[in-house]
Amino acid sequence: MKKVAGTLRLDLAQFREKEAFAQFGSDLDASTQRQLARGQRLVEVLKQPQYSPMHWADQVMVIFAATNGYLDNISVASISNFETGFLQLMHGQYADLRNQLIETQNIDAVQDGLKKALSEYVETFQAA
Repeated sequence: MKKVAGTLRLDLAQFREKEAFAQFGSDLDASTQRQLARGQRLVEVLKQPQYSPMHWADQVMVIFAATNGYLDNISVASISNFETGFLQLMHGQYADLRNQLIETQNIDAVQDGLKKALSEYVETFQAA
């Protein structure tokens, strides 16, 4: 979790700062707009339903997706649907990858497979 969420705190702090700044000015450069958009998606990913805690491995995979830009082209309103579908894919078709993450507790061991699964799912999600 620490490896995946390492930059999460910094990214969220920058998002909050730029979000406050954006309220006062309307002319934002493309880089700032991208950071604001990613920050909104990070905040959305961190939300969990009450009394339904997410397994740590699922949290790691979803945060990995958000911090590595796989959610950048997904609308904020669709993040919850994306997350649900992605986790269903990881529990079904890629269950061995998820189990390997749980056993090794090392994202580096499954990073290539996770990137492949994410690329595949993002493509099908956007097509739908």
